Amino acid sequence: MKPSDFIHPEDEAALRQMEAIPGFPQLVKKILAVGIEQMVYGVNMASSIRLSEKQLPDIYRHLPPICEKLGIPEPEFYLQIDPNPNAWTSGDTRIWITVTSGLVEMMSDEELDAIIAHECGHILCRHVLYHTLAQWMSQGLSLDGLLDKLTIPAKFALLYWQRKSELSADRVSAFVTSPQTVAQVMARLSGGSQRITKDINLQEWALQAEKYNEIRNENAWNKTLQLAVTASLSHPFAAVRVSEILKWGDSQQYRTLAARQEAISQNVCPNCNRHIEPTWKYCKHCGYCLI
Repeated sequence: MKPSDFIHPEDEAALRQMEAIPGFPQLVKKILAVGIEQMVYGVNMASSIRLSEKQLPDIYRHLPPICEKLGIPEPEFYLQIDPNPNAWTSGDTRIWITVTSGLVEMMSDEELDAIIAHECGHILCRHVLYHTLAQWMSQGLSLDGLLDKLTIPAKFALLYWQRKSELSADRVSAFVTSPQTVAQVMARLSGGSQRITKDINLQEWALQAEKYNEIRNENAWNKTLQLAVTASLSHPFAAVRVSEILKWGDSQQYRTLAARQEAISQNVCPNCNRHIEPTWKYCKHCGYCLI
């Protein structure tokens, strides 16, 4: 799969704006040179449980099929013992995914697939470097003063892009599972108990996002107030994410991707409908790219 199959237009626009800030790319390179990635990786290795076929394989088994479907290298996979439900992806030269015990306990197998696929979506869409930078910034790390050199506009631009990037990763998650599953995960993370959240009307919830947009865009003052509220957030509001993913699930782009994947899984070229071999990168009959 290609990043362009999933990148949300607002993600793409926000990334261009952020990278256009004078000195931003150069500062990122300096931050990488400090060696903070190795420090955080070491702490994660010592404080979390690395999952594998020999270590909690029932959790680990969720990851390889998702990576295979997306065509990405398998990242390292960790479990952090923490009752709070959460998941994140970190690193740059070495990438790893961490999920908490609270998350694993809360989610069904399909919902856990959706969350892991979301994290793999950040890898596929090449979000991880800037996401890691945002994580360090939110944790108050100064990186020998380098992060302190980020201007306030640059910090807000990074968080703004991070919020938009979540919409792209949600699309990857929906491709691996389904738009309904991703929306249900939003309900689980927002409401907790499956006894309550399993009965949420997702379409009605998505309509709240439309109402929110009406309120936000009603006048300049309302827009300013909402910008002030959201400027420091790392993720969009749940209702907004539900609305966006359900809309994408009804789009031609999603239907085309789903049909393409279904054809390839049946060893049929989506372009010429002739038999293909699983090892082919291109259809030898028509030249269609199969990866």
